[in-house]
Amino acid sequence: MNKTIVGLFLVLLLSACGGGADEEMPAVDQEEALRAARADSVAQAAEMYDAAVFDTLTWENDNARWERGGVVWSFTCQRCHGADGTGQGPDAVTFNIEVPDMTAADWRYADDIPATREFIFVGHDSEMPSLGLIGLPYSDVDASTHYIHDLLRSGE
Repeated sequence: MNKTIVGLFLVLLLSACGGGADEEMPAVDQEEALRAARADSVAQAAEMYDAAVFDTLTWENDNARWERGGVVWSFTCQRCHGADGTGQGPDAVTFNIEVPDMTAADWRYADDIPATREFIFVGHDSEMPSLGLIGLPYSDVDASTHYIHDLLRSGE
C-alpha cells in the first residue's frame, strides 16, 4: 500500500478510534500528517505525469475542446477558482484558501500551456489536489488548460 493511503488511513483511524482528549493527535501533528500525505501524492503524480501524451490528443475542433474544458471547469475547478478564474470560488472564500487569480497578467502560468497542464495533473502540496492521480484524464487536463488560457484569460 502506498504511503499516502497508509498515512491518510492512520489519520482517519486515529481520529475515529481516539478516546479522550489526551489521546487525540494534536492539531499541529494532524496538519503535518496531512501535508506529508499531500506531498506524497504530488510526488506520485509527478512520477506518473507524461507530457508526451498531449501530443497524441486530437480534438474535432477548438470548440469541442473548449466545451469539454467548460464542463471540467464547472465540476472540478470553479469551487476554488471561481466561475471567472479570479480565485474567489465558494470553497476558497468559505475555507479561506489562497487561490491565485488566473486572469491576472502576472499569473505564474500566464503564457505556459505545458506548465499549466502539468500543474493541473500534479497539483501542489498546499491545497491544489493532484487531479491526475485521482483520475482526471489527460484529455480533460488538456481541455481545462485551453479553457483557462483561451477563454478565461481572454475574457470570453
